[in-house]
Amino acid sequence: MASLKLSPSSPISVPKSSGIVGRRGVSFLVRAEQSPSSNSDLQDKCQRRRVVVTLGVVAPWISLLSKAPSSFAAESKKGFMTVSDNKDAYAFVYPFGWQEVVIEGQDKVYKDVIEPLESVSVNLIPTSKQNIKDFGPPKEIAETLVKKVLAPPNQKTTLIDASEQEVDGKTYYQFEFTAQARNYTRHALGVITVFNGKFYTLTTGANERRWEKMKDRLHTVVDSFKITV
Repeated sequence: MASLKLSPSSPISVPKSSGIVGRRGVSFLVRAEQSPSSNSDLQDKCQRRRVVVTLGVVAPWISLLSKAPSSFAAESKKGFMTVSDNKDAYAFVYPFGWQEVVIEGQDKVYKDVIEPLESVSVNLIPTSKQNIKDFGPPKEIAETLVKKVLAPPNQKTTLIDASEQEVDGKTYYQFEFTAQARNYTRHALGVITVFNGKFYTLTTGANERRWEKMKDRLHTVVDSFKITV
């Protein structure tokens, strides 16, 4: 196995002259009927009214359409927010309600403010390897990470599972483990990959007592992590 050196880590019908907008947002042409005796001033007023009404109908829809892309980018799945890092070329989702926090040595961290063990973090370190496979098989690499990097030395760790996935020509290793401290046990998931001279590690987890409630959401987080180029 190749040497692995890592630093520890701790988103209708409309009547004339009514000016009504249909329920489906269709803009209607407002007609101003004139009697044969109407003069040019009345014609001018009607023309101005037609322009004002049309603009009043269309403008809100233009505004909504211009905002739509950013809204979809922020929430890609119900109950989750998306993080997209263009600089380091990765993206993932996290449960709605988690807050971003700053932790030294971590590129991104989001966590539940009430349940501190429920969090997700992303770490990047430089590497000369071109593929995660260059470090070894999934189980071997996961065991090294869990014991030496992802849990403090005084915690008892257990690797539950490790697997390999190929997505869009890129290889990812996913793994599941527990880390037992004196007063609690954290049940966690991780995913690692290598791209463009960087070793990416995403980890997420929860207190063991809340694992059954949180596991589906945490699996969604891990499965969402992808290199974006």
